[in-house]
Amino acid sequence: MNLKARLSVVTALLVALCCATAGYADTIRTFTGLNYHDPERAFAGYTLFRALGNGTTYLIDMDGNVVHTWFNATSNPRLLDNGNLLTRSDGNINTVTELDWDDNVVWSYEETRPNYRMHHDFVRRFNPKLGEMTTFYIANRDVSLEECISIGCNPETYQPGAQMDTIVEVNMDGEVIWEWRFVDHLIQDKYPDKANYVGEGKTIADYPGRLNVHLPGVPVRRDWLHFNAMDYNSELDQVTFSAVAGEVYIVDHGGTFVPGDPEQSIALAAGPAGDILWRFGDPARYEQGDPPSISENWTQSSSGHKQVGGVHDIQWIAEGLPGAGNMLLFNNGHYLFERMPQSYVHEINPYLDASGNDTGSYVNPPDAGYYLWESEQLGTTHKLPRNVSRQIVWTYSSRDTQNFFSHLASGAHRLPNGNTFICASTTGHLFEVTADGDLVWEYVNPVTTDGQIVDELIDAPPTFNMPFRAYRYGPDHPAFAGRDLTPMGPIGAQ
Repeated sequence: MNLKARLSVVTALLVALCCATAGYADTIRTFTGLNYHDPERAFAGYTLFRALGNGTTYLIDMDGNVVHTWFNATSNPRLLDNGNLLTRSDGNINTVTELDWDDNVVWSYEETRPNYRMHHDFVRRFNPKLGEMTTFYIANRDVSLEECISIGCNPETYQPGAQMDTIVEVNMDGEVIWEWRFVDHLIQDKYPDKANYVGEGKTIADYPGRLNVHLPGVPVRRDWLHFNAMDYNSELDQVTFSAVAGEVYIVDHGGTFVPGDPEQSIALAAGPAGDILWRFGDPARYEQGDPPSISENWTQSSSGHKQVGGVHDIQWIAEGLPGAGNMLLFNNGHYLFERMPQSYVHEINPYLDASGNDTGSYVNPPDAGYYLWESEQLGTTHKLPRNVSRQIVWTYSSRDTQNFFSHLASGAHRLPNGNTFICASTTGHLFEVTADGDLVWEYVNPVTTDGQIVDELIDAPPTFNMPFRAYRYGPDHPAFAGRDLTPMGPIGAQ
């Protein structure tokens, strides 16, 4: 259906809506597949995503035609330079698997430790000290009552089955060679007899490099912080990861990794050298900012100094790309207490100080300060002004606040032409925007959670056609060398 025909259908639907009475069915329709493409400004390439409904991973061209598929991939697949696919294993959530172009397993690693649960994200990167590729992944590690008490937990609020996240690195032989554990980097001000007590005359605010074990309203429990995204920077030799409630962290890898000595590496990562180098999102968690609040008459709320309301993607912008060295973050926005919630993509320079100078080293965000942001659509959105970090140097958000809001999953990454590719998971929208926020490519996943392939989504609930993330690769990506990328038609036409 061409654009003019689609507009006619939409017009008819709007007329029908004006005259309709109550009901859900046949009211709101979204066309699936390719909706828009500006070939002059879009970054030409291939888009990879996994449709949850039928379990297929699709590689599509700019016209929405399938050029390749995999069927054995599961959570969040992504391409490697050798043309293989790195994914989670089908049938075993504790396994990372590498599939070749023909869908065959060529490498896998299983987390077999009984007190570890692999989840969410993983990356394959070059470890410069080791001189080879390694794989990092997120895992929850069980925390017993005894261990929890030893690090200052309140035994009365401890919940059986409690877990804290870790970041694990394994080599290509499947050996654990480094591990960073959140349990080793906690601080508390309740129990002076514990080793991680703040000390006489000090407070939580004196320790931005550690996390308060007594987070307000968040006792240690199963999946305590819920890490969901990570990245590793080979040049900096550092790791970044995000916790869903609203913070991202950077920790050192190079200064805590000893080649050939996993035991020493894990010990160094557990010590002061493994403390948080930089954190962003909610300074009230370390008592250096205002927490969210609600007005006395319960009609207005403030985000305080909280910047991130749910986060599901954090990464460094790679060398050679516009904004290289900065961080790109997908801010879901569902914990920001805005009258009309929406999602945001932020580019952050963690080196900026209060004067806007790039210091070349990490600056604590509260020290960089904030400015008061006001919505351009204040009269229609009723959004209240809020504090925005001066370290945020670029943001994408839709003018229609309801047009871009994904309360979970999702991701974004920078493209070589300066555009940003975005996956809004809960609505199945994959799209590309320029630095000015102009839409240049849009595609809606046609595969629903019940496995149907549809041309339209009719008043679909959130996540009904959800991919966890999506990735755009250029035509010169090494994964495509010698591959047959003949278009086979849109999804469902093969």
